[in-house]
Amino acid sequence: MTATLALREVSAGYGPFRALFGVSLEVGPGEAVALLGANGAGKTTLARVATGLVLPTDGSVHVDGDDFTGRRTYEFARAGVAHAPEGRSVFATLSVEENLTLALRRRGRPRAAVRPALDRAFEMFPILGRRRQQLAGTLSGGEQRMLSVARVLVDAPKVLVADELSLGLAPIIVDEVYASLRRLRDEGIALLIVEQLVSHALELCGRVVLLHQGAVAWQGSSVDALSEVVGLFDPS
Repeated sequence: MTATLALREVSAGYGPFRALFGVSLEVGPGEAVALLGANGAGKTTLARVATGLVLPTDGSVHVDGDDFTGRRTYEFARAGVAHAPEGRSVFATLSVEENLTLALRRRGRPRAAVRPALDRAFEMFPILGRRRQQLAGTLSGGEQRMLSVARVLVDAPKVLVADELSLGLAPIIVDEVYASLRRLRDEGIALLIVEQLVSHALELCGRVVLLHQGAVAWQGSSVDALSEVVGLFDPS
């Protein structure tokens, strides 16, 4: 089976600073892969390479078997590669519903298809459904983070690269986000999950790639990963 997303011997950096050294990984349809590592290990750089935000200096990036190395970020997006980056990225002066509608319309959905997609988003994130007319800028920090995630997930991608989704979220909201990720995985969407909340990542993902100083230190099943990450991460 062709991998939905594949990085092959990828190296990358920022100017003279090298962040990745010959990293290879694959994510197949309906598969969730956790990318773990300490701060500065290169996880966010890898996520940016995988979605076209950073051009690799060596190696290649493939989507559904096609070589996307050097293509623009919007071409990755049109091919179904979605990126949920760190932090919050919402339009503060628009309502929750307007934020989601704008994301859908930007991706070319016909007006008639917007309502079913909104209903799906509010089903995935009931808290947002209850605040659909509330200005995004007045939401709590955790709710804004959830909205930024929903804006990516509202139009189901082929592959989702999620960078530290749990960062700054209350435990109950983390649980809702990960419940949504499980539904996406079960619908056949490929997930590459960059995470420091190890327990959630291992529960969701079948495979783990462990980065250390920009290189793959270990990869294997989530069952075997515990012995590799004990002492390096807080598994709470």
